[in-house]
Amino acid sequence: MYLPGFPAMAEDLNTSISNVQLSLTAYLIGIAVGQLFYGPLLDKFGRKKPLYVGLGIYLIASLGCAFSQSVENLIVMRLLQAIGGCAGMVAAQALVRDLFPVTKTAQILSLLTLVIAVSPMIAPTVGGYVTAYYDWHIVFIILAVLTLLIWLAAIWVLPDGSAPNAHISLKPKKVYNNYLKVFKNRQFLVYMLVGGIAGAAPFAYIVGSADVFMNIYGVSEQQYGWIFAFLAFAMIGSTQLNHLLLRKFTSQQIIHFSLHYQVIVGITLVFGVYNGWFSVLGLVVLMFIFLTAHGLNSPNAAALSLNPFTKNAGSASALLGSMRMAIGGLVSAGVSLFHSSTALPMVIGMSICALGGFIVIKLDRRIPDTSHKTYEIEHA
Repeated sequence: MYLPGFPAMAEDLNTSISNVQLSLTAYLIGIAVGQLFYGPLLDKFGRKKPLYVGLGIYLIASLGCAFSQSVENLIVMRLLQAIGGCAGMVAAQALVRDLFPVTKTAQILSLLTLVIAVSPMIAPTVGGYVTAYYDWHIVFIILAVLTLLIWLAAIWVLPDGSAPNAHISLKPKKVYNNYLKVFKNRQFLVYMLVGGIAGAAPFAYIVGSADVFMNIYGVSEQQYGWIFAFLAFAMIGSTQLNHLLLRKFTSQQIIHFSLHYQVIVGITLVFGVYNGWFSVLGLVVLMFIFLTAHGLNSPNAAALSLNPFTKNAGSASALLGSMRMAIGGLVSAGVSLFHSSTALPMVIGMSICALGGFIVIKLDRRIPDTSHKTYEIEHA
């Protein structure tokens, strides 16, 4: 929601857009680190109590962002926002694993991705109008109000999921060993890397898009909001296509296909931007095609990562989310670091992510056999 406000925020806080972009990087880093703490908490205390705490932190930090007077304070508040908000990300995935059979997790995660994708479709559009007619501070007031509503919904509507497990230790060594056990699971490791690396491509787009479209291509805040909504629809539509494709194809087959064409489109984007082939319309169309792959590979990779785990679904979900966000944070930092007067840092970052996921999937020769074998061993 605050992306359209980047230029105004930079001016108001007497800093550069690249420094404002670091607030998004800080958010991604906070999510990556924070999820590791929530995994054991969700397994030990159940899904809802840690969620309440996280939402409370997010609400307070949102108000802190709204009243920030410097970019340094904004970055710190965004970091705290992430530490609170990542509780919802971990709890949501863990609840999918709690409440649905393993044969349905990929389909349910596709629906979850749809719900998640609706917010970036609406948020920048709303943020563009809020920034244009009011002020960027109001964006964070809106986020605080939304968080309060979500907190109330979590109390009254959200199912409890897995029961608390008092036997789970929160001692650092025990937590570390539990995460290590999850990390050593071959199926988890392969699909976490595939989903994490390829799934970081939208972060390169998100962190660079405001500068590319508004400063380089000269679109307005409102126009940028609509462009962002259109590109978000690429991910929304493909997640629903994925839901249908799973009736005829396996998750592995869908991931293979999506990464192949994403690499081809990514290379085309890099060469096209370098040679100045694209107008804003041409760039948006190719990025739309590129981002459809995210809606195909992301939910399938997440499902295959989580399927082997039953008792430790919270820890597995936390480690999965943490690694994904850590990679996303590195990618977004790279795009900010190599900021230039062209769209090259953004499209190169997107393409490298797609190529990285493609390489991992090609290096692992046993992928077609991993999902069922690992799941049977877990239940044995």
